[in-house]
Formats: sequence, C-alpha cells, structure tokens
Amino acid sequence: MTTPTERIAVAFGALLLRGNRTHLYDRLTAGVNGVDSTTYPVLSGLARTGPTTASRLADLVGLDRTVTTRYAGRLEKAGLVARAADADDRRATRLSLTDEGRRAVAASRAGLEAILAEALETSSPEEVEVFARMLERLRDALLPG
Repeated sequence: MTTPTERIAVAFGALLLRGNRTHLYDRLTAGVNGVDSTTYPVLSGLARTGPTTASRLADLVGLDRTVTTRYAGRLEKAGLVARAADADDRRATRLSLTDEGRRAVAASRAGLEAILAEALETSSPEEVEVFARMLERLRDALLPG
C-alpha cells in the first residue's frame, strides 16, 4: 500500500509531464487567437513577470532564450506582445503584454478556472477550500524565496 505522500508525488509528477502540460495548454488556449500550447508559457510567464527581457523570461518559463524569442515573435505578430528597447541594456529588448495580450491571458485563466471547477464539481465546498489551502502551502514550501 502506498502512503498519501507517495500518492501525491505520483500525481504531482504526472501533472508535470510535458505531454500533460501540452494537453492542458491546448485546452486553455482553445479559442484564444494567436496563442497555442507552445506560445502559452511565454504569454503566461510574461503576465506573471511584467515587462522583462527574453533572457529573464526564458529562465522563468524554462525555455531556451532563442526559443522564447521565437515564440515572443509569434505573439508579437498576433498583437499580443510588444517589444521595446531596454533602458538598462542597449543590447536587450524588453517584452511586454499589449492590451490584447492581457485579454488573451484573462481568457486562458478563465479557461483554467472552468477546467478546475469541472474537475472539482463532485467535491464539497469545504473540500475545495481545504484543497486550496493545502495546495497554497505546498506551493509556498516548494518554490524558492
């Protein structure tokens, strides 16, 4: 018999698998113009950091800088991301979300909330509240800083 901690580790590991993340990103970006499962991490990461360089964003989302730059270019062509000179480093470019990019992020986050609500619909409100608190504690314990 496995322990609860082992079961959590297995479930957590499954959620982190690239194929499963891609499937989730596909669901989150369905109907969101200009975003797909490959560009979603860049768009979402930029929403979390605010304006930043491609190098810093690449570190945050776990992609190579050249890949991040390429995906940011696709998002820029879609009108979701803007580029500007970096005041701190003349060689660098700062990426930021456009108004349309912020709307795309809001749409994908609403999609995530709908997916979670569906997944938790058989749970009581109290169970969902306990799960939310436990997940926040887990996040705080695992993330740096």
